[in-house]
Amino acid sequence: MLGLLTSVEEDGARSQRRIAAELGVALGLVNAYLKRAVKKGFVKVGQAPARRYAYYLTPQGFSEKSRLTVQFLSSSFSLFRKAKEEYGRIFDRAQALGFRRVVLAGKSDLCEIAILCAVDGPVSIVAIVDPDEAETRFIGVKVVPSYAMIDEPFDAVVVTHLTAAASAFDQAVSSFGPEKVLAPDLLGLRPPQHKGAV
Repeated sequence: MLGLLTSVEEDGARSQRRIAAELGVALGLVNAYLKRAVKKGFVKVGQAPARRYAYYLTPQGFSEKSRLTVQFLSSSFSLFRKAKEEYGRIFDRAQALGFRRVVLAGKSDLCEIAILCAVDGPVSIVAIVDPDEAETRFIGVKVVPSYAMIDEPFDAVVVTHLTAAASAFDQAVSSFGPEKVLAPDLLGLRPPQHKGAV
């Protein structure tokens, strides 16, 4: 809803198809959200040339957009604080286990937080593995598409993928064993159960 209200505020004459493309959602979803926003009084619909509609934010729409922005920023800062705490604990645990050089699995906002947590610490980041990433460096750290492309020794893998955390975790566990893969609790990952385990 926040993305929709922001889009309407920026340019109410853009088509629903264009809004859907910008937000990365289905056209039907944009249509449903627009109807809901109109029904709640956040958006007004007017006629535009060429048999199109123009959308305008109402005063309630501006108010709702502000409320949603504050809510979004609050949850973002909350996630940042939680992730920072958890990656700090992960690096403390890595040090206790004798892991001095780690690889991050996945380039994302979590990856950035993990790198910030490792600065000036005893654990160094050797590389970031992300098969879908075109960049070769991220915040000064080398980005490679696979573990085979890492040309330096490393002791463990820390999961930092946000959208494909489970597959990044499973791949690292199958390659290096569960004892060498660390992940924050906020991702809700658990090692796969071995056959015959109860």
